[in-house]
Amino acid sequence: MVPDKYQIWIDLRKRYHLSHAHIQMAKELGMNPKKFGKIANEKQEPWKRPLPAFIEHIYLKRSGRDRPSDVKSIEEVLRAKEIKKEERRKRKESERKSDRQSQRQFPDRPQKLPLRGIPQYSGILALCALPVLGVHHLQGFPILT
Repeated sequence: MVPDKYQIWIDLRKRYHLSHAHIQMAKELGMNPKKFGKIANEKQEPWKRPLPAFIEHIYLKRSGRDRPSDVKSIEEVLRAKEIKKEERRKRKESERKSDRQSQRQFPDRPQKLPLRGIPQYSGILALCALPVLGVHHLQGFPILT
């Protein structure tokens, strides 16, 4: 399933017969895909350029290049994002696994206590308020009272 923000660009590519390069140029320019109907009205307003020519003209004017150096389709961008997301998920999972194993190796090490239900104090106020609230350890370190 393709997210809506990418599906809009795919639909535009089909509707206005644009290439992957034109879609990438329009995205890099920050063009609003919902406004393409106004821009691609060269039949009723003959002074306007056709949409692909308009995008190329604006891209050349702003970036100084006539085309992007590396053209990628929306589908390729999506696949790359999915792969990156999966790699990140696996890396985080392995980090969590190694953290659990290191805690098993050192069971005598004090565990970090969650600070749930404690109002959000800042700085020295937090250290003063914690013993009053019944918390005598902060992140494994005893608070001297």
